[in-house]
Amino acid sequence: MTITVPSTAGGLVISGSIDYRAKLGYGVVHGTGRDTSSDGLIEWTADTVLVHPMANAPAEAPASPPGPGWFSRPLHTTGSALDASLAIALGLGSDRPDNAALLPQNGATWRGQDQWDGHQVDVMTGPDAGAKPGTGGTVRYWIGSDGTMYRVQVEVASQARPVVIDFDTGEYVPVQPVPGVGPRP
Repeated sequence: MTITVPSTAGGLVISGSIDYRAKLGYGVVHGTGRDTSSDGLIEWTADTVLVHPMANAPAEAPASPPGPGWFSRPLHTTGSALDASLAIALGLGSDRPDNAALLPQNGATWRGQDQWDGHQVDVMTGPDAGAKPGTGGTVRYWIGSDGTMYRVQVEVASQARPVVIDFDTGEYVPVQPVPGVGPRP
């Protein structure tokens, strides 16, 4: 997956994977339109973020996180576009489906069809998310006819532009926690 986080000082792009079974995300962060001070590796759960700054971050995260050099902090659900993006991406793996009969009552609508990455998709807005911490209200989903989610676009309260989360269709590979300090799923 790729998470594109907007910012007035230039954005961040996180490329990696989320293990929805273990509720653990891991990837590499690159700044866009800014210096490389934000570049490095990142691993997160619903309440913890671990960062490993790197002057020359790789294009892809290593299969297993390296050992030393990680810094831990709480994941903040408000006031940070990055943290809101991480929480939203992890939350997309909820094991409790929404009640389809109630979705239209909460503002969910079908917006039309589109092409995305060579796939015919339906574009839908989700229920109003304005009451959820860190969100600005509108969520759009790009869903294939087989139910595959290809893209999610979310307005976050702290940014004028939406966060974009793009998914690939790779096989499930468990995310490994950071050795010795990693968040435990």
